[in-house]
Amino acid sequence: MTKALLQEFIDHALNEDLGDGDHSSLACIPDTAAGKARLLVKESGVLAGMEIAPLVFHTLQADLQFTPFLKDGDLIKPGDIAFTVEGKTRTLLQAERLVLNIMQRMSGIATRTREYATRIADLKTKVLDTRKTTPGMRWLEKEAVRIGGGVNHRMGLYDMIMLKDNHIDFAGGIEKAIKATQAYLKKSGRSLKIEIEVRNMDELEQVMQTGGVDRILIDNFSPELTQQAVARIAGRYETESSGGITLERLRDYALTGVDYISVGALTHHIKSLDLSLKAY
Repeated sequence: MTKALLQEFIDHALNEDLGDGDHSSLACIPDTAAGKARLLVKESGVLAGMEIAPLVFHTLQADLQFTPFLKDGDLIKPGDIAFTVEGKTRTLLQAERLVLNIMQRMSGIATRTREYATRIADLKTKVLDTRKTTPGMRWLEKEAVRIGGGVNHRMGLYDMIMLKDNHIDFAGGIEKAIKATQAYLKKSGRSLKIEIEVRNMDELEQVMQTGGVDRILIDNFSPELTQQAVARIAGRYETESSGGITLERLRDYALTGVDYISVGALTHHIKSLDLSLKAY
């Protein structure tokens, strides 16, 4: 995400919350009032969003003082203070919810991702995120995955070709889908990696016979069958496993030698981490 797009996101989120004014603060807080607040950690996990928080505050008040004590990726525990801010009291109140929404969700994702990444840290397999993200927050959520030790898959439909089951069925089969994709890339002058999903060993064999891809997505295979598929591919293409792979079964799949395991739950089955912005 560029700085311009990030600023656009922050502006939109603030406008969504403020509307025609923060009337709670306008009603009882003088414009000249100043205050201090600190971000208090209330739950153990991995901190994320420290690069975004000051941008939110400074959008509302350029000269607000933001003092960080921790950084993205730090392990945190109850009682830790991530940062302090000092500025207009109205600014602190207006920024509070957006900062917490961003940091609580990003920290929840980073914390969950760290659990997955740690489980297979001694193996070559990397944990990938997916496109199962909150609309408008994809970049932030994928950044949280990276902070937690995971690896980003494609950002969207535009930066990688991914031929899934519906693409293959609509295209008339694996060979037709691959060859049509190669022709499209040549005609359009694009250089994009091609990944293709296989649902069984027969489809894998079709891909191996056709060739012309960069990665094979081994979908909803058992660990035992995944190991057979990885052996058949024999390093000719990158390999990725997916399909409801839980934390408990993650290592079983990683031990098959697969290069990547994609986990949608990193971003869409998430409990936000408990953080609080408190005056002091």
